Amino acid sequence: MIMARNDDKCSFCGKTRKDAKLMIAGISGNICESCSEQAYDIVLQEKQHSVTQSFQIDAKDFPKPGDIKRFLDEYVIGQDDAKKYLSVAVYNHYKRLMQTVSKDDIEIEKSNIIMVGATGTGKTLLARTIAKKIRVPFCIVDATVFTEAGYVGEDIESILTRLLQAADYDVKSAERGIVFIDEIDKIARKSDNPSITRDVSGEGVQQGLLKLLEGAVVNVPPQGGRKHPEQRMIAVDTKNILFICGGAFDGIEKKIARRLNTHVVGYTVNRDKQVIDTNDFLKYITPTDLKSFGLIPEIIGRLPILTYLSSLDRDALKRILTEPKNSIIKQYRKLFEMDKIKLSFDDEVYDYIVDKSIEFKLGARGLRSIVEVIMIDAMYEMPSGMQRSFHVTLQYARGNFENTDVNRLKIA
Repeated sequence: MIMARNDDKCSFCGKTRKDAKLMIAGISGNICESCSEQAYDIVLQEKQHSVTQSFQIDAKDFPKPGDIKRFLDEYVIGQDDAKKYLSVAVYNHYKRLMQTVSKDDIEIEKSNIIMVGATGTGKTLLARTIAKKIRVPFCIVDATVFTEAGYVGEDIESILTRLLQAADYDVKSAERGIVFIDEIDKIARKSDNPSITRDVSGEGVQQGLLKLLEGAVVNVPPQGGRKHPEQRMIAVDTKNILFICGGAFDGIEKKIARRLNTHVVGYTVNRDKQVIDTNDFLKYITPTDLKSFGLIPEIIGRLPILTYLSSLDRDALKRILTEPKNSIIKQYRKLFEMDKIKLSFDDEVYDYIVDKSIEFKLGARGLRSIVEVIMIDAMYEMPSGMQRSFHVTLQYARGNFENTDVNRLKIA
C-alpha cells in the first residue's frame, strides 16, 4: 500500500487527494473543496460582523445638528433653511435609533422630509454630502424609473434593494438607514381625474410608495424581482428608515402665485400682498401646493417636513464655482496638478462662466458643462506637452466657448 504524501493531504482536515473532489495546492499546503467552502462562509460571517459594527451608533458619537450643518456648509453654498431641516431630521433619526422602551410608552415617530427646489439648486448634492457624515446605510434612488407593479420599469421594492446593497445585505443595519428619493415630482398625478387613463408611473407609484413611507414589513427581492422570480425574498421593516424626497416641481411657482393672489389689482388688494418676494415663490410653498401639483394627500401626510431651496443668484453661483471643498475650479486644478501643470484663472473668467450659466438657465449644474467646454482643448493638448503652467484669460474662455456648439448646454 502506497501512502499519500503530506503535500497530497488537506492541511486543514487531512483528507487525501483521492478522497477529495478538488484539492487546491498552495506554496506550503493544500485545501480541499469542503474546507474552502467552510472558509468562505467564515469570511462572509466576519465581513458581515464588521459591517454591522461599522453601523453601530454610540450616543456620544452623535453628530449634533450644528455639526452636521457646518459639515454641509463646507460643500454646499447657501440654502441655510434646507440645511437646518436636514440636520435636525438626521439628528432626530439618530436619536430614534437609540430609543428604548420607557415607562411612559412615548414612541418617537420618524419625520420624513420633502425638499422642493429648481434644477441645479443643490438637492442631490445635499443628499450626497450628508451621506459622507452619517454612520447609517444611505442610498439615493431616482423616482423616474418606477412604475406600478406589473408594468415595464422598476418596482417600488427596488428602493429597499439598493438600501440593502448599501448595508452589504445586513438587514438590521438597512432597517435603520436613510433613503433619498430624487425627482419625486416626476411621479405626480398626470390628471385630476384618475379614471381617464391608467397612470402607471404617477399615482400608481405614489400608492405603492405609501407602505414604505408609513412603515411596513416589505418582502424585498435582493437581486431585482422580475429577472429572478425564483429568488428568496428578504423581509425588511421600513418603520425606522428615514425617507428624504426631493424634486424640482417645475411650474409650481404659478400655483403658489395663484394661491397668493399676487395679480389682484384695485382697492381690495391686501397690504400684506405687497411684501411678497416675487423672485422666490418657493419660500411660500405649502402642502396645498403639492396637492394641486399632483401628489396625493396620503403621500403628503407621510412627508410632514416641507422645506425649499432658493433659486441661486449670481453671487451664489460664483461662490459655488470657487469656494466649496470640492468646487469645480478646485477639481480642474487638481486634474492639471496630476499632470504637474499649475492651472490659474482670471477673475473675469469666473464672471463669464456664471453669466453663461444664467443665460442658459442651467443653475449650478451647468457650471461644470461650461467649464468643460472652455477647458477641453487645454485638457487634450497639455498632458502631451512640456508646459508646466497654464493661465486661463477671459479672451481664451470667450473664444473657446463661442467656437463650440453650445446648444447642447440647454438640455444639460
